[in-house]
Amino acid sequence: NCMFLSLSVSLTLSKDEGGFDQFTQSYQSYGVQMQLGGGLLFREWAPGAHALFLTGDFNAWEKLSNPFTPKAFGKWELSLPPKADGSPAIQHLSKLKLVIKTKDGEYLFRISPWAKYVTKTLDSVTYDWIHWDPPHPYKHQHQRPLRPRCLRIYEAHVGIASPREEIASYKNFTLDVLPRVKDLGYNCIQLMAVLEHAYYASFGYQVTNFFAASSRFGTPDDLKALVDEAHSLGITVLLDMVHSHASSNTEDGLNHFDGTDSCFFHAGSRGEHSHWGSRLFNYGSWEVSRFLLSNLRWWVDEYGFDGFRFDGITSMLYHHHGIGVSFSGSYSDYFGMHVDEDAVVHLMLSNYTLHKLYPECITIAEDVSGMPGLCRPIQEGGLGFDYRLAMAVPDKWIQILKEVKDEDWDMWNIVHTLTNRRRGEDSICYAESHDQALVGDKSLAFWLMDKEMYTNMSTLIAMTPVIDRGMQLHKLIRLLTHSLGGEGYLNFMGNEFGHPEWLDFPRKGNNESYRYARRQFNLVDTEHLRYRQLYAFDRDMNHAEDEYGWLSSGLAVVSTLDQADKVIVFERAKLLFIFNFHPSISYSHYRVAVQHAGKYKILLNSDEVQYGGHGRIQQDTEFCSEPLAFRNRPNSFLVSFISVTFTDCKVKFLLVNSSNALPKNGNHTIFPSLLM
Repeated sequence: NCMFLSLSVSLTLSKDEGGFDQFTQSYQSYGVQMQLGGGLLFREWAPGAHALFLTGDFNAWEKLSNPFTPKAFGKWELSLPPKADGSPAIQHLSKLKLVIKTKDGEYLFRISPWAKYVTKTLDSVTYDWIHWDPPHPYKHQHQRPLRPRCLRIYEAHVGIASPREEIASYKNFTLDVLPRVKDLGYNCIQLMAVLEHAYYASFGYQVTNFFAASSRFGTPDDLKALVDEAHSLGITVLLDMVHSHASSNTEDGLNHFDGTDSCFFHAGSRGEHSHWGSRLFNYGSWEVSRFLLSNLRWWVDEYGFDGFRFDGITSMLYHHHGIGVSFSGSYSDYFGMHVDEDAVVHLMLSNYTLHKLYPECITIAEDVSGMPGLCRPIQEGGLGFDYRLAMAVPDKWIQILKEVKDEDWDMWNIVHTLTNRRRGEDSICYAESHDQALVGDKSLAFWLMDKEMYTNMSTLIAMTPVIDRGMQLHKLIRLLTHSLGGEGYLNFMGNEFGHPEWLDFPRKGNNESYRYARRQFNLVDTEHLRYRQLYAFDRDMNHAEDEYGWLSSGLAVVSTLDQADKVIVFERAKLLFIFNFHPSISYSHYRVAVQHAGKYKILLNSDEVQYGGHGRIQQDTEFCSEPLAFRNRPNSFLVSFISVTFTDCKVKFLLVNSSNALPKNGNHTIFPSLLM
């Protein structure tokens, strides 16, 4: 049946669309297209319209003077010849509008769904369609980097990527943020809120214009330059893609585009998301498939993006959209009449298109349900994603910090949460993302240190117990997550240095303030502030992973999981990681198990002064293994640290790597990341 369906679709595409490649590049034939000789061809799909017209600056806004010609299947076309001097009939940056005459005789002003650039003036509440046809379009100078072996993602929002209380620009991100990403050792950025969205505070999740890069940050060429510069630095660029729903805006969105409540969406209540207030695509529609598949290819072909993080997959997969549903892990949660098969097939098509035509493309699924096979190949019956987000992990860390005393931390539960992922399906793990930074929640740093971050983060004064505990736990939580939790790692920008406060976009509830809609990089640029120490640890953690590749090395082997001692020890990538989370006890002569015999050296030590530690561990300390079996490993050695106590904070961690296991330099290295 699958083979027959595939053949049938292939034959239909070849006959009616010129083939799969042309069908999925319909941005080259829909919207506005330049023709040989300077003419312009306009093509739209508006099956519910009675008539269609084009108006704008070019015809002095004469509403009905340029009618479209109806074609089969609800399509409309309009040709505009060039001017007498051979120039296009519509100039670059001219304003345009579609005029839809409904079957009830009403006239509606709309923006083309394929519009490539829309802008809004300060005194307007809606966006304008701007004809984008620059005389000298931007040309990419740099090749895409190779797909990273180990994905370390810097999740970022262009508009808040500045300490200034304003909307930052693509140019600012290119000049100021990309060098930081490179220095930190992240090899991938994931850009949020790029697709145009009328409401800034929606964080980009109420998309109005799917082919338009948000003009509030700059021009399309500015974004292309950003991607190009990232590629020159060897940084892969992913786009946060929202195909799970669309804004309910009508004048500058897709809603009621042709005067009906369907067109791109399901009609009636099925086409409305009750919690998000947005519209839901009809994934079984041929034209919706054209639109969304072409949208993916547009961002790859035109802007040079290297892949996508697909938002809101859970809402797509199920007719109930995950609302009020608790996923227990039973297979009945994932298979049945509640599954939206059209959406499942659409996601398979999306991944097939991207991976077939762009073999190096990366796709990541945001799914809270745990759908089996999400990241298995399509030929196996999977949906074809490369990675899934490990969404339970940040929730676990926040739950622990909110509800559990330090002495009651459950080591088994922490390790279980970090390692509980579907076999054969790669995960992107993270301690916190943008979700945990939003107003109403707190970042890890704020949960740990709260108001003392305003007064006690200076190295010119002694660390208070709260800052000491917060600094050490911030490092340990992030490294434990990084090293044990997945096959890729993600960090939201600013959180690497413990960005204070929450993230809140300007809105009526805060008097349209930008105070919390920014990232205060000035804090990490100030030498005497401890934010700089957290930044340094995050940087060296990433560079260590880059050298030793634990994210791509397979699952870790946990040898010690001691609830009483609060100690976690595991091996991964021929490195030994040792964590001590006990709040009041430091250990000396603590035996740890290892697989590989040899000499072990410290690679990363979170107790170093440069990381905000106390400098109690000699960085040049060496540990020689003994052929003494311990905890089901053939070798072991004693970790010897002086026991030091300090008020209310004795968090400890050690990460080590053996001296015979690393072919790069012939030395095996230890990773003590802190025994405090």
